[in-house]
Amino acid sequence: MTIDASLPRRATAELIGTAGLLVVVIGSGIQATALSRDTGVALVANSLASAIGLGLIITLFGPLSGAHLNPVVTLTSWWARRTGGQGLDGRDALVYTAAQVVGAIAGALLAEAMFGRVPGAFATQVRGGGHLLIGEIVATAGLVLVIQGLGRIGRAKLIPAAVAAYIAAAIWFTSSGSFANPAGTVGRAFSDSFTGIAPQSLPGFVAAQLLGGVLGLVLAGALYGTDRTARAARSAAGADAAPGGERYAGAGTDVGPVAKQDADPNAAPDPAPGSGLDAGVGAGRDAAPDTGLGVAPGTGAGVAIGGVEIEPETTMADIPRPNTQLGMTA
Repeated sequence: MTIDASLPRRATAELIGTAGLLVVVIGSGIQATALSRDTGVALVANSLASAIGLGLIITLFGPLSGAHLNPVVTLTSWWARRTGGQGLDGRDALVYTAAQVVGAIAGALLAEAMFGRVPGAFATQVRGGGHLLIGEIVATAGLVLVIQGLGRIGRAKLIPAAVAAYIAAAIWFTSSGSFANPAGTVGRAFSDSFTGIAPQSLPGFVAAQLLGGVLGLVLAGALYGTDRTARAARSAAGADAAPGGERYAGAGTDVGPVAKQDADPNAAPDPAPGSGLDAGVGAGRDAAPDTGLGVAPGTGAGVAIGGVEIEPETTMADIPRPNTQLGMTA
């Protein structure tokens, strides 16, 4: 479900969520290099921790703010609204982006302080070269395509796990290491560590990420149509349940109230009020007409079909014995 929160609360969620993401990414990188001199082992640890942390943060903050944690994701949401879909307006998008950048810097400084390092030292690792920028375009385009694609086919519930899995893979299959996040890239410039990036590399990476976001939107539109047309198609196909259902985090499917389906459709109706008989589900279907549901006439017994206790004054002799040949009480 989604929570109807004010803009300040949603912006706070974006700030805290982005800060948490940077703590996970930078902190796991510092820890990995401290424990192993093997770069491959360090990258495995860093990618796994980053993916797990990202999935948890999206799950936690998604119902509140959408858990964008990334200006590119926010801009794609803004564009979706401009083209007739669901998303953020211009003011909300600006506030989200500012909160994400502040959160990313705060998370980087916190990670540095947590490991006993001096916060505020800029990264010295230069990440330059056209091949790295191509890697960032691919990484960001893929991220946007995953989010937009799942949203447009009505499977937004899968986004936390899908995004986490994609980032874990993209850290390995892209030449740039899949920053794919302008706010996160700025934050990582404040950490001279395994995951840092020198300030002079920021312009190229951020430009590549924005270009990748545009490419991801184009691909999503080409494959799935616009957000508005995708929602219309799902509605025509019956993806939305009856009114009164509860929408789960923009998944595109409304879950209506759960109907009771425990009763046997062939069961006999409940006895009339005051009859003294509580018939169980399907009870009395084999009894012959006018037999009193299997109770011998004139006994006055309060026997209930379905295992209710016999009243104390009833003796065993009063209980009819089954006739196995006829399938009814004698």
